[in-house]
Amino acid sequence: MSNAGSRSESWPKVLLTGAQMLFVAFGALVLVPLLTGLDPSVALFTAGAGTLIFHAVTKQSVPVFLASSFAFIAPIQGSIASFGVSATLGGLLVAGLVYVVISQIIRVRGIGWLNRLLPAVVVGPVIMVIGLALAPVAVSMATGETSDNISYGQAIFLSMASLLVTLVLAVFGRGLLRLIPIMGGIVTGYALSLVMGVVDFTPVHEAAWLGIPNFTAPSFHWAAILFMIPVAIAPAVEHIGDMVAIGSVTRKNYLEKPGLHRTLLGDGLATMVAALFGGPPNTTYSEVTGAVTLTRAFNPVYMIVAAIIAILLAFISKLGALLQTIPGPVMGGIMTLLFGSIAVVGMNTLVRAGQSLTAPRNLVVVSLILVFGIGGMQFGGGQFTLQGVSLAALVGIILNWLLPREREGE
Repeated sequence: MSNAGSRSESWPKVLLTGAQMLFVAFGALVLVPLLTGLDPSVALFTAGAGTLIFHAVTKQSVPVFLASSFAFIAPIQGSIASFGVSATLGGLLVAGLVYVVISQIIRVRGIGWLNRLLPAVVVGPVIMVIGLALAPVAVSMATGETSDNISYGQAIFLSMASLLVTLVLAVFGRGLLRLIPIMGGIVTGYALSLVMGVVDFTPVHEAAWLGIPNFTAPSFHWAAILFMIPVAIAPAVEHIGDMVAIGSVTRKNYLEKPGLHRTLLGDGLATMVAALFGGPPNTTYSEVTGAVTLTRAFNPVYMIVAAIIAILLAFISKLGALLQTIPGPVMGGIMTLLFGSIAVVGMNTLVRAGQSLTAPRNLVVVSLILVFGIGGMQFGGGQFTLQGVSLAALVGIILNWLLPREREGE
């Protein structure tokens, strides 16, 4: 079916839309390796390879792009400090294996229990947290806090100009223009940045034209493996929310077809392959889901094109360095819209369920998911810290399981 869809579309349109999806993911994709000490070029390669593996497992049925997982930033930093890079990669490979095991349990037992475990009153606010928890990241990028050489005034001008062009193209654009709102925002913001003289070309001058990414092989140590295994459970829960989120956008139930066992298996294998080459764990990208929401680009072929471009960029050092010169405020302005659109998808999930949110049981579940997830609540400390989307999802699941069902007030 997807092949028939791709034949009816022109290759320039497919290439342009695929490139746009990679543009959207690029900032976050390279941010994770830069924060954890891994190689950004390797992350590009493993994001592309992981996305291709995911689409092979799911038979090209889900329009998602896989790239560096934010959930693993703190654990990777802690593990590298304690055990080194190679042992950390071994732990991450086993974490991917945990995904695979969970997927096979789902395959055997089915997904009927998921509706009881994850009703709309849990899934809706968790999707909202996925978008809104990242809101401070978008705002800090938009206001120039992440950019040393850009003043607050310059940052606001660049971010708002990029945002304005993006939303004008998304709302008023027709034909091809409607498919490239994000690309249009980035190009406009980058052009303005060049005029203002805030683009630093040093990385481009220093980079070679072609180069092999700095691949690193994993090694296996029990301490590093046991350190990383618990981290895998929460992103697996987050994966379910991501599948429901993209399903809400495309009006399809991906938990049933291709099946949660296939999407989780694809995610797990992608993470294992990433660890084999020295890249961070892969996860479905909320930014790209936002881009799909905005552009209505539902064809999975776009994501396969994005994956191939990512792999090629990993070997073209100059081009990779050039992409890294896009100023933070330009990406931040656009991400304010993308992250907000994810939150709206979660809101829509709650609205469509038609339940009373002021009923005491629902009020408690939704309130705590939102405040724990967005407010920065965390349990534990040091090596084993539960926070953000992972904590919000687990709190929602536990409360939904423990609190008695209400007959009145429904």
